[in-house]
Amino acid sequence: MKKFVNDPKDYVPQMLEGLALANPDTLRYVPEYNLIMRADAPREDKVSVVQGSGSGHEPAHVMNVGKGMLDAACPGDVFAAPPADFVYETVKLVASPKGVLLLVNNYTGDRMAFEMAEELSQADGYAVRTLFVDDDVAVQDSTYTVGRRGVAGNFFVMKAVCAAAERGADLDELYRIGEKVNAVTRTMGMALTACTPPAKGSPLFELPDDEVEMGVGIHGEPGRNREKLQPADELVRELLTAVVDDLPYTSGDTVALMVNGLGGTPIGELYLVYGRAHKQLAERGIEIRRSYVGEYCTSLDMAGASLSLVRLDDEISELLAAPAEIALRVF
Repeated sequence: MKKFVNDPKDYVPQMLEGLALANPDTLRYVPEYNLIMRADAPREDKVSVVQGSGSGHEPAHVMNVGKGMLDAACPGDVFAAPPADFVYETVKLVASPKGVLLLVNNYTGDRMAFEMAEELSQADGYAVRTLFVDDDVAVQDSTYTVGRRGVAGNFFVMKAVCAAAERGADLDELYRIGEKVNAVTRTMGMALTACTPPAKGSPLFELPDDEVEMGVGIHGEPGRNREKLQPADELVRELLTAVVDDLPYTSGDTVALMVNGLGGTPIGELYLVYGRAHKQLAERGIEIRRSYVGEYCTSLDMAGASLSLVRLDDEISELLAAPAEIALRVF
């Protein structure tokens, strides 16, 4: 393993410390609870929005904290849910009179931690609701979850609810918006290589040079199947067909399309994938109104990509277009 790492157990704290030091005017690092929060949080005029899961998926979620986005992110260790008491302390730190919305990708450990934190917070009189994201169409159940997994499509739920929160929407309204966006968002990914967690020091699984894992999870969980490496057109067609047919999306729909890198794929390849997906959607009569290409929810250094679609309407389009300021997007 060749990585910039000291002691693997310090990987996440040192990453978070560096993130905060690079953004001293906008972010605050609270090492006692392993969290990143907005420097101006909490604000009394808005619901606070918190998201968290295991680390290793950066920029999700700690690098999505900022104006128009998350008020705080509470990560666990690499590919591990945060402790429930850390989530609970995060709620207390960012609690607003308007309440707190917890966004959680649908994995068993994350569900347990955030549901317990919600119960503890409500018992203390805090207004808290928890919304689960489950956009992955690859498998119904996996190693880490009961039901569909939450993957890169969580970005659209986050962006929409955080934009609405910035405008002053109440907690119930944010929950409605989050459920609405989640219901029209679908994702599927594939791996070209495995990833290497710092604490393990070797790849999570073996993948022969001439094979890919179709439908892989962002923690390296098995997908639908392993198959031989094919030209990009065919790989994109398989991903896109699985996504389009699931909702389903139909001719005449307007959508947002995301091509998300899993950590080890060159940006040029991601744009190549986007171009093929764009043309294949046009052949189906599906119009792309918003485009996203880059790394939004990774799996450490895994080479691969995921495709996400969101069916747009006026409300969702307006929320996705709202301004936001985060560490990776300020120039």
